[in-house]
Amino acid sequence: MARKMKTMDGNNAAAWASYPFTDVAAIYPITPSSVMAEVTDIWSAAGQTNMFGQPVKVAEMQSEAGAAGTVHGSLAAGALTTTYTASQGLLLMIPNMYKIAGELLPCVIHVSARALASHALSIFGDHSDIYACRQTGFAMLCSSNPQEVMDLGAVAHLSTIKGRVPFLHFFDGFRTSHEIQKIETWDTETLKKMVDMKAAQAFRNRSLNPEHPVLRGTAQNPDIFFQAREACNSYYDNIPSVVEEYMKKVNKEIGTDYKLFNYYGHPQATHIIIAMGSVTDTIEETIDFLNAQGHTLGLIKVRLYRPFVAEKLIEAIPDSVEQISVLDRTKEPGSIGEPLYLDVVAALKGSKFNNTPIASGRYGLGSKDTTPAQIKAVYWNASWKEDFKQRFTIGIEDDVTNLSLPLEGNLDSAPAGTTACKFWGLGSDGTVGANKNSIKIIGDHTDMYAQAYFSYDSKKSGGVTVSHLRFGKTPIKSTYLVNMADFVACHNESYIDKYDMVSDIKPGGTFLLNCQWDAKELEKKLPGQVKRYIAENNIKFYTIDGIKIGKETGMGNRINTVLQAAFFKLSDIIPIKDAVKYMKEAATRSYSKKGEAIVKMNHDAIDAGVKGIVEVKVPASWKTAKDTKMGMGKVKAANKTLTNYVNNIQIPVNAQQGDKLPVSTFKDMADGTFPQGSAAFEKRGIAVDVPSWKSENCIQCNFCSYVCPHAVIRPVIMTDDELKKAPKLAQDKAIPVTGMAGYNFVMTMSALDCTGCGSCVNVCPGKKGEKALNMMPLETQIAEQEVFNYALSLPDKKEVFEKFKETTIKGSQFKQPLLEFSGACAGCGETPYAKLVTQLFGDRMYIANATGCSSIWGGSAPSTPYTTNKAGKGPAWANSLFEDNAEFGYGMFLAQNTLRQRAVALLLNLQKTAKKADVKKAIEGYLSTLNDGSANSAATDTLIAALEACGCDEAKEILTLKDYLRKKSLWIFGGDGWAYDIGFGGVDHVLASGEDVNVFVFDTEVYSNTGGQSSKSTPTGAIAQFAAAGKEVKKKDLAGIAMSYGYVYVAHIAMGADMNQCIKAITEAEAYPGPSLIIGYAPCIKHGIKGGMSIAMTEEKKAVEAGYWHLFRYNPALKAEGKNPFILDSKAPTGDYNDFIMGEVRYNRLARENPERSKELFAKAAANAKDRYDYLCRLAKLYE
Repeated sequence: MARKMKTMDGNNAAAWASYPFTDVAAIYPITPSSVMAEVTDIWSAAGQTNMFGQPVKVAEMQSEAGAAGTVHGSLAAGALTTTYTASQGLLLMIPNMYKIAGELLPCVIHVSARALASHALSIFGDHSDIYACRQTGFAMLCSSNPQEVMDLGAVAHLSTIKGRVPFLHFFDGFRTSHEIQKIETWDTETLKKMVDMKAAQAFRNRSLNPEHPVLRGTAQNPDIFFQAREACNSYYDNIPSVVEEYMKKVNKEIGTDYKLFNYYGHPQATHIIIAMGSVTDTIEETIDFLNAQGHTLGLIKVRLYRPFVAEKLIEAIPDSVEQISVLDRTKEPGSIGEPLYLDVVAALKGSKFNNTPIASGRYGLGSKDTTPAQIKAVYWNASWKEDFKQRFTIGIEDDVTNLSLPLEGNLDSAPAGTTACKFWGLGSDGTVGANKNSIKIIGDHTDMYAQAYFSYDSKKSGGVTVSHLRFGKTPIKSTYLVNMADFVACHNESYIDKYDMVSDIKPGGTFLLNCQWDAKELEKKLPGQVKRYIAENNIKFYTIDGIKIGKETGMGNRINTVLQAAFFKLSDIIPIKDAVKYMKEAATRSYSKKGEAIVKMNHDAIDAGVKGIVEVKVPASWKTAKDTKMGMGKVKAANKTLTNYVNNIQIPVNAQQGDKLPVSTFKDMADGTFPQGSAAFEKRGIAVDVPSWKSENCIQCNFCSYVCPHAVIRPVIMTDDELKKAPKLAQDKAIPVTGMAGYNFVMTMSALDCTGCGSCVNVCPGKKGEKALNMMPLETQIAEQEVFNYALSLPDKKEVFEKFKETTIKGSQFKQPLLEFSGACAGCGETPYAKLVTQLFGDRMYIANATGCSSIWGGSAPSTPYTTNKAGKGPAWANSLFEDNAEFGYGMFLAQNTLRQRAVALLLNLQKTAKKADVKKAIEGYLSTLNDGSANSAATDTLIAALEACGCDEAKEILTLKDYLRKKSLWIFGGDGWAYDIGFGGVDHVLASGEDVNVFVFDTEVYSNTGGQSSKSTPTGAIAQFAAAGKEVKKKDLAGIAMSYGYVYVAHIAMGADMNQCIKAITEAEAYPGPSLIIGYAPCIKHGIKGGMSIAMTEEKKAVEAGYWHLFRYNPALKAEGKNPFILDSKAPTGDYNDFIMGEVRYNRLARENPERSKELFAKAAANAKDRYDYLCRLAKLYE
């Protein structure tokens, strides 16, 4: 049967294979598996039907545990039900997996296998999650690439229907889930022919139904439980033959050779590897290369991992085998071997391979790249050699336990005719999107095979993206990053002296640099080692000024189309005339709804990209060019731990050299502890434009600093003496401080840390219509960095805070932000809130951070943006998981409070016996401020000094607890996906505890971190992933639920709408001696704001004016004073609700795609907003 070819990734392949079999899909968003559920939802919303003639019913749940429970219930009631997950999400499903398997319910869970959080979170791929499910009773079927996901995904569904055993179908997260390949696809009718419809009907007939009632799920006693548990054995004995049966049917249908264990390699192999997952394609490629040189090597590819059929494994192994190496993509600390190895050892015990040496290797944890050179090292690790390692690792240098195998350089094992390309881009600059489009063009319009994979750093946007593309006439098995490229493009000129990009280019290859430099500037700007490599290896070198072309064609900074055209021109993979035609057709399809002018703009950019290439004549002198400085230089800081961390870890990682760091680098960080404040050393310089201060127009309001998402713009007050020592630029721009004679005001700006969002310019009121800030090219503002750095060296001034209270907008900004230079998106709506909290309480602050955007910009290695003040104090930050963050923070509070109470008890005893007056006085001062956070800090310092001077045994005992004496500020941070959905039970319980904890919800109204999925915070009418046709129901009233307790401080805030109300709510919440909940409206890049994220604060203001978001505070402390505890801070709406929402793509897209539904939903949403405001008005009167 000839199947249609389509270009897609592994996630889309899984969704494609599962959709026809699925009645119901119960889902929850989690990286990297969300795409499977999203495309299922999109197809369902479009009316696509399954093989039973119905669209799939998609239900988004509050957590993976909820999704699993829904799957169980749906199966119990007779619907064929599917779900998709990964990592921690899969672990939350385990209890229900036991139930589903125990009840023999036909089900498939598609898993993009991923690492589990241990010493750190890794969102990337390995097999830790699926191995945790070995005991659940689910059959486990593994796919190695997108084509196998398509083929074997269907086998899983077919087999579970007939065999009644549920299936976990897994494939490697990211390496397979996100790898784009040109593959063959199923059609529904072909799949339907293979389904055992009698078995499907029998399943429905067995389901729970009042028409034929039964009871399922009894509680059993010791007398019968064991026997009843053993009764399922025959189903598990039978399921391998069912899988084999369907593999044979699939093989007959499409010409494949799927088996439970597939052998690949030399028929008389002497050394074989046993493995499963994407690495097997790399092993096959390596085998082809090495066997062609006369070696006898082979591979056993494990497909059905559970049940593990020993006789089928033995049957697949050639009799000639003298050594076996088993590769596991997980680490099981304390075990004598990893799971697959132990299974193989047990399977071969007593067989003809009983005495065959078996080595056990770990590889690829957290998506660590596994290359042909590493596979060669496995084969070269022979049991007869003196240096043979029975247990080993590959892909790392283990200089601590010395388990790693040595490498012998790169291996170019890709088949002849394969073209490898590599593109370096800046996060959100369109490079990745353009390359996905290129793959689609080549895949859809040629008979070539195509592969694409994309790697990213940990920044939310504005980080490094590297696209790895391959094209060829034969199937591509290279499931590893491109390290020997025919074509390399650098799309950002600032990278040229930061990253080693050219050494990946093969001799005679092509290098394209997007830059604004002419020949003279190139000579000056290119590092010597780059010049030398280009000259010595006959690299064809070209430049293109994409920025200039973008401006000339009206594309602005979105120059991805320009550079895509240049790639097609230089690579010659398909005729340029055809490439231009296909690119223009794609642009027309994408932008026709936006008007002819936009389409023409893209067409002009394509033409300009083809014509704008400049060939660089490489001078002979470059062959002898001397090395020049590249990357970030070594740093020095007072904190030696921080200095060592930055020099030994952060600098290499930021230079994309982290893979080369040995295990010993992390020996003293085995528990995952990192020093705070390393982000300050990065100085990425990624902005095109940055703010420039015009002091003559400045009113010293500090609004710009207040809203800055990355803490790069800061007001400083200098004495005359300090100003005299300041850089000349500061002296030229300084103005007298309003209300403080003899002091000077300077607005400083860290140009190299700015992301160029323009939020500061947006809020600047200026004077007489002239703003005090304007965006200017980065290169014109570099001198500002010296001023900023100088200001950091100045001491805090007590008199400044006496004049400008730190609880005011202006005064707060003279406090050091203890969150700075994070990896958040430019214009982020979350970080201004978090930064402000650190300015107010950061020196005594705990932060428990839910997994999500705020944990990624707050704690992604290697950058640590939370920092310390000059005294070394700052936020103590930790992330546990997604679902448990409230409880995690509550545990922090209990620990701190318990140990503090112990210290207080000891102080009370000492107070009775102390003979020194200063000790008694210090204790009294401390106890009198015990619950006053602001006053207790100074009292604690006085107490500690007195105790240290005392020298008595009682004081020494108390001093062992001195870190717990100060009144701490406990904050629990997270997004709406956590607070409204997966973590709601914990949030509710912790707030109900009555304890003094503060919960801050960054409300973006979607799951921002996993791609913009709908949460219970998503309002009616909004399009989000899992709400492709617009959200039907209204937003959950989290604030109302919390207020119902009566003793929880609750605030709804929006910084851009009312800066005073924002800081007032935060200070009141922290001062309140009980639980608090603050919900902050946070515009997100996922909203698609017309005008971009530079106007995020204005968007918040518009939201409040339109009645979309309301400002209020509920303070139980006021009730105790006989006052109204509820304050409605926002006035009656004056803006038009519909006009506001139509300014965001998440709403106007629905109006474009489904006008009738949008009218209905938008009217409902506007009515909900009006009802909400009326309710709040009634609430205000109720408490009078």
